[in-house]
Amino acid sequence: MRAGRGGRGMLGRGQGRRGMLGRGGRGGLGRGRRGGRGGLGQGGQGGRGMLGQGGQGGRGMLGQGGQGGRGMLGQGRRGGLGRRGRAVLGRLARHPGALCGLALLLALVVLAALGPYACRWSYTDVDYTALRQPPDARHWMGTNRIGQDVFAQVAHGLRKSLLIGALVAAVATGLAAAVGACAGYFGGWTDRLLMLVADLLLVLPGFLVLVVLAPRLRRWGWLALAGLLALLGWMVTARAVRGMTRSLKERQFVVVARLTGVGPVRIIWRHVLPHLASFLVTDATVTVAGAVVSEAGLSYFGFGVQPPDVSLGTLIADASDVALVYPWMFFFPAGLLVAFVLAVGLLGNALRDALDPTTVRPAGPPRGAVSGLA
Repeated sequence: MRAGRGGRGMLGRGQGRRGMLGRGGRGGLGRGRRGGRGGLGQGGQGGRGMLGQGGQGGRGMLGQGGQGGRGMLGQGRRGGLGRRGRAVLGRLARHPGALCGLALLLALVVLAALGPYACRWSYTDVDYTALRQPPDARHWMGTNRIGQDVFAQVAHGLRKSLLIGALVAAVATGLAAAVGACAGYFGGWTDRLLMLVADLLLVLPGFLVLVVLAPRLRRWGWLALAGLLALLGWMVTARAVRGMTRSLKERQFVVVARLTGVGPVRIIWRHVLPHLASFLVTDATVTVAGAVVSEAGLSYFGFGVQPPDVSLGTLIADASDVALVYPWMFFFPAGLLVAFVLAVGLLGNALRDALDPTTVRPAGPPRGAVSGLA
């Protein structure tokens, strides 16, 4: 072999430098410019190339980074989250179901929060001069058989039902998201063990379990009832989340995050769960409505909220036998229950459409676009 002037040659030539499988600076399966290093690509001046091209002093990772910037799966722009948030809010504002559901839900929440303070009667007060009295100026929704104000009882029962529904939805949806995402991402024995627990709970008849355990948990009040409802209502959602997570973990952004050393918990929190937001929000709204209806059914049969406390279920159960004779006792709580389920359903459908990342698009055509003539 020949060496250049004052240099050493190894499978090549170099003048005053060391050449290895080529010419120039230090080459590793590629060429580096002016003292740079090439790794499966070309690096700019003093930069490093990794599966792409980096600008001056930048690093390229499956995309192009600007001067001194870093590109990951494309070009990062400032304000991306803000634009998507504005798009979501715009979709909600233009969705008629969202406006109707939100208005109805806010009205119910205001009634549950402020109703007991707006009425002169408490839900336990008894007016012996007005037994089974129809609605009037003194009792806005009439009275029941023993003279208790129906408006005060409905407002307190609605508050209790809303609290139970919100707590059950939060716990059940969070548990389903955590179990399903972990089972789908890790796989192996973790997947088998978690899905075995879910399948065992699915085999158990939920209503029978509630009927057996509810009387034993009465001393802990409605919190125990809400926890029991949440414990028996997360399995189907967890299996759906598991299937979607198994598909998402093969996507390029998850693979790149894993190869760059990001931990599994952070990947699940930052990359997997955001893509499941539309499904989880929709499922949470359905869970709220289902929990309220389940509590009403259990209270109707005497296994839910216990006297002297009241809920919409207990009020419907107390007036079911006189619904046609004294309709105000039955139809006010039943109507509020139907209105709540309707409001949650409308709002859930609107949120699903607005949060779905595959349907969010920019508000107008890109700049410089020229519309064609038909």
